[in-house]
This record gives sequence, structure tokens and C-alpha cells, in this order.
Amino acid sequence: MNKPSQFALERRSLLSTGLALLAASPAARAQSGGTWPSRPVRIIVPFAAGGPADGLARMLGEQVLGPKLGQPVVVENRAGAGGVIGVAAAAGANDVHTLLFGSISMTIVPHLQAQPVGYDVVRDFTPLAQIASTPFLLVVPSGSRFTDVAALVAAAKARPKGLSAANSGYGTLSHMTAELFNQGAGAELEPVVYRGEGVLMPDLLGGQVDLGFLTLSSVLPHLRAGTLRALAVAGAARLPELPEVPILAEAGFPGIEVDGWQAMFAPRSVPPAAAARLSAILAEAMADPAIRARITSFGAVPASRPNADFAAMVPEEFRRWGVLVKERNIRVD
Repeated sequence: MNKPSQFALERRSLLSTGLALLAASPAARAQSGGTWPSRPVRIIVPFAAGGPADGLARMLGEQVLGPKLGQPVVVENRAGAGGVIGVAAAAGANDVHTLLFGSISMTIVPHLQAQPVGYDVVRDFTPLAQIASTPFLLVVPSGSRFTDVAALVAAAKARPKGLSAANSGYGTLSHMTAELFNQGAGAELEPVVYRGEGVLMPDLLGGQVDLGFLTLSSVLPHLRAGTLRALAVAGAARLPELPEVPILAEAGFPGIEVDGWQAMFAPRSVPPAAAARLSAILAEAMADPAIRARITSFGAVPASRPNADFAAMVPEEFRRWGVLVKERNIRVD
């Protein structure tokens, strides 16, 4: 057998050296998870600046992720289309240095649209950790004749669409919670669509609409002032702020549970080691009383669901809302 020439040996050596240098480059190491992150991290928030989601994302970036990762963390607001624009931008980036501060709406909106939204919540993202929840309550004006859920459901069954339910927008979680209530309780409430909770509140307070499934932060001042009455919490547990208000299951209507979750996601392409590191950092932060107090200050409830449980819940949420949209024939015009 002929021995390789000196030229061939040198060429082989140079090639091996080049491959080693390539493997050791920051980009290659970042893709493998070895030195991730190798540059600033971006968090896309699919909602406008100044809102609770934006505030939570910036707090996590500045107080948690930046110091732990050793890189600047930049929040980018990409609002519009019920969150679709921002979520699709995060999915399309396919960049291991781009994270998404998402919400439950990303599992609902795809079922409402006639055209593809530009992302697949199960295929395109790696759930890292739930950060917060937005509780929803069934509330009526203080002058309402209804003092419990059973009486309200009985009236709704006796006269389908005879009771009006204000919501903060067609396809929003406020609207979808009412639809879930219709399905679970066998009621048929008439939806009245507004552009936000602040816009609907005067009509609800004045009795022009009969009820609403609204966020804790929007109704709590009115509950304390005695101008609204809470009949139930549309969640799995009573709220510390309103310990006397039962959940719907306690009121006789089990299975009607909504968790208005907000969470951090990474692209599916993120290296497993990097995803595990991020999940661990966020889990540690969620156990910090100071971080939990900051979350509460944004009008949200700090999450207590383990990261693995949340990751398993996301595809189930996508399936559940898809079934509801189909069975209730809900579509955005």
C-alpha cells in the first residue's frame, strides 16, 4: 500500500484543525449548548409595551435571566392580532437566542382563524416555565337578582340567550371562559363584545349587561367597593384575596376551569442543555419570595405548577380549546 504523501498529510492536518476550530466557534458551541448564550438574549412579548405581560418579561430579563446568563436581555414588543404577530415572529426567528413570553391565547387563537397563524404551538416551541396566572371570576352587578351560580344557570336554561355576558373581545379568554361555562353548565348566555375590560365596566356596573367573566385585577376594586358581586372563581382554587368566593366546582359545576397562564418559551431548536438551564433558572426564581411579590404587584398570581407539569399541559390546552371552538362553532369574522 502506498504511503500518503507529505502534501496529503499536511492537507489532512489542516482540514482537521479547521474542523476543530469550527466546532469551537461561539456559534457552534451555542448550538450545541456548550456556551449558550454566546450573545444577547431577546424576549419577544406579543403584547404592547406597558402592560402586565411586558412588565413581567422585563422584570424576568433584568432581575433573573440577565444576571444568571451573563448576557444582556432585551425585550421586544411585537403586538397585534391577538398575539399572533409576536408568537409567529418568535417561531419564525428559529434562533436559540430568542425567547417568547407567551400566554394561553397562543393555544386558542389558531383554532379561531380561517388562515394559518404562522406557528404551531406544540411543534415550534419548548415550554420552559409557567410564570403567572390571571384568575377569572364570574361577576354580576351588585343589584343583580343572582346571588349564586345555580340560580343564574337555572335562569339561563329557562330562557336561552336571555342573559347577557360581557366580554373583553371576541375570542379573548373572557369570551372563551363564558363559552366554556355554556358548554359545561348547559347554559346559553348571549355574548356582548367590547374592546377591553375597561370599556365594558360602565355597562356592567350599570346593569346594562347581566354578568361577565373578568380578570381579578379589573373587578377587585369594584368588589371591595360593593358595586360588583362575585359568584364564583373560574379556576382550580379559591383566591387569597377573596377566600369566601367558591370555585365553580364547589358551586356545583365541575370541569369549568380556566388558568389564564403566562409563561416563558424557547424555540424548539434550543439545545436541550440550554433549555434545562433556563427551566432551572426560572424554577429557582419562582421559589424566590421577592420575585413572587413582584409578580403579584403586576396583578397576577405567581405560578406554582412544576415546569415539567406545565410543559405537559401546553399540548393538552391546545387540544381542549380546539374541541371547544369546534363544538361551539366559534369563529373570528
